[in-house]
Amino acid sequence: MENILIAGATGATGKRVIEILNNSESFNPLALIRKEEQRQQFEDMDVEAVMGDLEGDVSHTMKGIDKVIFAAGSGGGTSEEKTIAVDQEGAKKLIDAAKNSNVQKFVMLSAMAADEPSKNEDLKHYLEAKKEADDYLRASGLNYTIVRPGALTDDLGLAKVEVAEGSLGKRGEISRDDVAFLLVMSLADPLVKNMTFEAIEGQQSIKEALLDLTTKA
Repeated sequence: MENILIAGATGATGKRVIEILNNSESFNPLALIRKEEQRQQFEDMDVEAVMGDLEGDVSHTMKGIDKVIFAAGSGGGTSEEKTIAVDQEGAKKLIDAAKNSNVQKFVMLSAMAADEPSKNEDLKHYLEAKKEADDYLRASGLNYTIVRPGALTDDLGLAKVEVAEGSLGKRGEISRDDVAFLLVMSLADPLVKNMTFEAIEGQQSIKEALLDLTTKA
């Protein structure tokens, strides 16, 4: 069973990732937390918590970790400074820690259109931070997958998506449930290895969509 560290475990998408992994026979989730009072919610689920602040030191967080899911985010509505600290520099710190510990794979939750921040003035600083983190991961030498979903919703996941490597060429929505499943399924090698893809709700099952992406690469 592989040990998976989840950054952003207390967030809406991260919690869903934890639940999926916790019901898996292949993966053992470990939740990255920055406050001691966050530990109990995971202990109640029989999930181990690891203390580490993305705005501080995370070099110690990779002990025994096989793979990482980065689902942390300050959100598009936070200050530019906070976004840079968490989404950009926090991600870089965790990537460095993963590389230094020879982690097998790093799965990054990014954002649609992160390669073109200037085209969305409202989210420009957020997308710039995501792009910087994505580029850093791609250059790190780690095995990676970068998932770039459309607008996130809290709708019930239907496990049906539309995906494309690079850009889909259109906008759309996708449930956090389905994004969580995309992140978890991206852990499996050689599925979508060293690939960046966008995703919105669609008609193809998540498994088939990722298999198709992998075989086309």
